[in-house]
Amino acid sequence: MTDRTEYAPGPVSKAEVRKGGEKWTLILVKELRHAPALVWQALVDPAQLREWAPYEVEGDLGKAGSALKLTWVGTGVVTQAKVVRVDPPRVLEYADTKWELEAMGGGTRLTLWATIDRRFVSWGAAGWHICFDVLDHLLSGAPVGRLAGGDVMQLGAWQRLRGEYTKQFGTE
Repeated sequence: MTDRTEYAPGPVSKAEVRKGGEKWTLILVKELRHAPALVWQALVDPAQLREWAPYEVEGDLGKAGSALKLTWVGTGVVTQAKVVRVDPPRVLEYADTKWELEAMGGGTRLTLWATIDRRFVSWGAAGWHICFDVLDHLLSGAPVGRLAGGDVMQLGAWQRLRGEYTKQFGTE
């Protein structure tokens, strides 16, 4: 594992929000240097998810119709859901989350569509941004370990990202 004290997230990502009512859709894009098949495995393999995702998963993410239990790290919040769509290695959809993977020059453009309470959309963008960075480190063979929940919110980097996303989205 890489020393966490050396971890610093990259610059604000390509992101947008689609506003509507109390729940908004966060769309966050990360270009990864890894093939779609590797990224896909990181999205559906529970052992890999424990290294980067902000939740624990019970259930089979690789099978449409599977019942899921998502437990958000550090919050105790549990979401019961079903896997809606599985189209490896292009689309995975469950709960309020949709992942799209697009091959690009030997790597993958990973797009997350997540429905989030509008009051916390910048928080979610900052958190997912860090999760994407941690995923990239994992797939590069230099894991930093999961950074999620209250632990990530204590990082100065998370605070900076939240502020930058707040400005980008106009959600002050």
